[in-house]
Amino acid sequence: MVVKKPRRVPLSLIIGGGIVAFFVLLAIVGPYITPYPFDQFHFKSRMVGPSEEFWLGTDRYGRDIFSRVVAGARLTVFMAGAGTLFGVLVGVLIGMFSGYTGGWVDEILMRCTDIAMSFPGLLLAMLVVAALGANEVNAVISIGIVFVPKVARVVRSATLGLRHVQFVEAAQVRGESRPFIIFSEILPNIWPPIIVESCIRLSYAVLLVVSLSYLGLGAQPPAPDWGLMIAKERAFMVTAPWVVFAPAAAIVALIISVNLLGDGMREWLAARKTSDE
Repeated sequence: MVVKKPRRVPLSLIIGGGIVAFFVLLAIVGPYITPYPFDQFHFKSRMVGPSEEFWLGTDRYGRDIFSRVVAGARLTVFMAGAGTLFGVLVGVLIGMFSGYTGGWVDEILMRCTDIAMSFPGLLLAMLVVAALGANEVNAVISIGIVFVPKVARVVRSATLGLRHVQFVEAAQVRGESRPFIIFSEILPNIWPPIIVESCIRLSYAVLLVVSLSYLGLGAQPPAPDWGLMIAKERAFMVTAPWVVFAPAAAIVALIISVNLLGDGMREWLAARKTSDE
């Protein structure tokens, strides 16, 4: 009897998942645990450096940087997560339908994705926001639209590899409908690439959220968005570096943790597949 060794969870998955979970928790409870309201002015304490009263200093209006960074986690995390979810859901549907159907339907859908992917991601997001209007909801929609063709390509490739396997052909012989085959036979077998691709897209989504806010196309003042904070306070980066360093450090930490989570998921799923074989 062969005893299988328990699968080792990659360290990157543990660290990345833990930090991402911390940011998600911060996004949920952050606005309720800040020492000050994120928009409260302290006119006698403007541009004050880190101290016992203001842990990360204050900005030119006397607003507490720590409170704004903590409260801003909700905007960044939720906008990036919602944009990623929207793009992945639509991309998965298009990719599975295109890959399984094939023929002229596949050609038309893939040429449309080629056209969308010919635009740089940030430029396409800016065009969408410019057409719909600058606010948080439209920024989420623009991020989803940027991700749809990339996710669809990955899912289509995975679907093509399963289109002629035995269990799919058996379902066709039984006379099962196309939606049943796609969602009951194909989808459960392509979760690994979907999960890995979702982690990759999430890290790009954080960058897009911050970039759009920095350009004034995402969250609007006085929202405590990290990208918006950097854009509004960049003129004081030399004289009062804490006003830019704090949100920038939060952005870097979130992106690195999501990348670690994606790498860990890829490694863990690959080891799981190898052990199952």
